[in-house]
Amino acid sequence: MSVPPKATSFEAAPNLSAGLPSEPGSACGTCPALFISAPASGQGKTTITAGLARYHRRLGRRVRVFKTGPDFLDPMILARASGAPVLSLDLWMVGESACRNLLAQAAAEADLILIEGVMGLFDGTPSSADLATTFGVPVLAVISAKAMAQTFGAVAFGLAQFRPQVPFYGVLANRVGSPRHAQMLEEALPPTLRWCGHITGNDDIELPDRHLGLHQAAEIDDLDTRLDRAADALAQTALADLPPPVEFGTPTNEAPSRLLDGKRIAIARDAAFSFIYPANVTLLETLGAHIDYFSPLADEALPEHADALYLPGGYPELHAALLANNLRSAATIRAHATAGKPVVAECGGMLYLLETLTDTRGMTTPMLGLLPGHATMQARFTALGMQQIDSLHGPMTGHTFHYSKLTTPLAPLRSATRPHSDVPGEAVFRAGSIVATYMHAYWPSNPALTAALFHGEAF
Repeated sequence: MSVPPKATSFEAAPNLSAGLPSEPGSACGTCPALFISAPASGQGKTTITAGLARYHRRLGRRVRVFKTGPDFLDPMILARASGAPVLSLDLWMVGESACRNLLAQAAAEADLILIEGVMGLFDGTPSSADLATTFGVPVLAVISAKAMAQTFGAVAFGLAQFRPQVPFYGVLANRVGSPRHAQMLEEALPPTLRWCGHITGNDDIELPDRHLGLHQAAEIDDLDTRLDRAADALAQTALADLPPPVEFGTPTNEAPSRLLDGKRIAIARDAAFSFIYPANVTLLETLGAHIDYFSPLADEALPEHADALYLPGGYPELHAALLANNLRSAATIRAHATAGKPVVAECGGMLYLLETLTDTRGMTTPMLGLLPGHATMQARFTALGMQQIDSLHGPMTGHTFHYSKLTTPLAPLRSATRPHSDVPGEAVFRAGSIVATYMHAYWPSNPALTAALFHGEAF
């Protein structure tokens, strides 16, 4: 297979997408698209999706990548690979109508849309299969073939036939040991299933992980090299060709009222506070807010004239000692809260506001002390799943995923609910001007509640 030379830069690269318009996107909302899924987590979906994004981007194609479900870590890597922000798609958290509009907007400007699934193809309610079927996006199954031979064919056949209405595209074998191994896998496939090729299980391609998921993109020193190796490997497969076009309709551009017009919102953003949905920031700006970023890890002061503060989730437990010693950030955040200015804190951001934080080794570190109580890291996750906050402004969707347990004398202002369970969800605490919870909210699901939070109003 002949492969065009690499473009020297994405912005200046020629458009080599055969059969696609020379101008960005398509007025009718049609764009080649592929949904990358697997039989389970840990099969290599992110590596393959990122490698495909990097391969097509190197050819000068405009690639837009989406991630199914709530996730912060995979999108960081996918954004590095594609050169564009990675947004979430989820039929429950984002909503079918909003998902369709996001896809239509991407189709209007992109040459290729890639969607990475979550967990296994049929896991969850709604599942990756539900999303792919709703929008007619062909599904590629990535199957880790390590320690597997002819059973590979049975797994692939089951994925393709379990729900025949799912638009199945083909199968890629990951972590293949040798050319003979690949031959055995391909021969095991029924003739009705498309073999899209294989890549080997090289450690210099695989992406490192830890608790909560993959390492953050900025923490992987050789990430671009790994992405290029994955792209080179995929260039030798059938996935080097564009998938079939999918019609996503015409995007709408209905903007909400500018409920935060003139507000200056400071957002903590660094390796300790990085779990930020791009769509959340876009909403704040659409509502009229001006965004300023700062880094508590770098001991930067809270930006002057900030009207409100957002402390997102992340990994404060990995940087607790440094955060405790960074007095300038601490002093300005305390001054902001003491002045009665709104503070919105989620998960790791809430841990930073507590009195102490204890890691898995039993080491306790003082935090800001703006919320009474302490948290202790656990060896395994303590909460996981979709949740919803019901408010005076209606519901706001989101999710929770954390490894810590909180002890606090604060009484919850309200508790989130779960879509498929009567078990109460995460508590939402209010202390003075601070609103804090473990739940990561998807703010576009309720712009009015978002505005109320940053105005410090009742909700």
